[in-house]
Amino acid sequence: MRIVFFGTPDFAVPALEALASAHDVALVVAQPDKPAGRGLKIQTPAIARLAHELRLPLAQPARVRDVLADVEALKPDVGVVVAYGKILPAVLLSIPEQGFLNVHASLLPKYRGAAPIQRAIANGETITGVTIMRVDEQLDHGPMLAAGSVPIGPDERTPEVSERLARLGALTLLRTLDHISPGVPQDHAEATQAPKIEKSEGEIRWKDSTASIYNRFRAFDPWPGVFIGNLKLIDLRPAKRSGKPGTILSIDDGVTVATGDGAIKLLTLQRAGRARMPAAEFARGAGWRVGAQIS
Repeated sequence: MRIVFFGTPDFAVPALEALASAHDVALVVAQPDKPAGRGLKIQTPAIARLAHELRLPLAQPARVRDVLADVEALKPDVGVVVAYGKILPAVLLSIPEQGFLNVHASLLPKYRGAAPIQRAIANGETITGVTIMRVDEQLDHGPMLAAGSVPIGPDERTPEVSERLARLGALTLLRTLDHISPGVPQDHAEATQAPKIEKSEGEIRWKDSTASIYNRFRAFDPWPGVFIGNLKLIDLRPAKRSGKPGTILSIDDGVTVATGDGAIKLLTLQRAGRARMPAAEFARGAGWRVGAQIS
């Protein structure tokens, strides 16, 4: 099958690898190289790097419309989108004979949007999955062709869940391409949203429940993380203690702080621009004391 593939980050890598091993990938489209990281060095997207490795034709247009003529000339059977990062215009969606399919990292219609994995973990979900859907002009709205689910472990963070979903998505996509169906309409009344994560969401509020804080810690790894001002909480775990929210309850092999309904034990901390260090060591250097408030 002749395929055009739109994708950008690591999550899309297993899907492109699978497609390249079983089909004719006529064109790979990724977002342009961009500055990233503390040094703002130019970074090439994971999918662009893979396309080079596999010797696949690659385009990295600033505007999606810039590849319309290329896609049309290829006369693809189907288009595939995996975390490309931009909305595809209707004129592009109409080019492949069988339209475009998307690998979305949730069990639709739940968690439509840019951050389905993080939102599922932050909300304490214990099951998530992937959905293969037809792409239409609305966000994560089209008919569903296939789905697969995975459990979310109580201590799993976004990178681990994302890696498993990426592999599941690739396998489910390959099976779907063997017998492409019209799909089943989503129940739009049951739809929930997964908007992109804002940095401010990582700020700790000690009045929140232990579960809420721990779930956000798991969800927001690696970005934006969870933090108090410029102090990033690198590692922590729930603790069975109680007290006034924000109060230091103990300092031993970690620093235990009261939450709205229990406590969190801080294990590793990092000041902005500094090295990571054990929380107990940080507490001694910072003059933290049992009974004091962390704000």
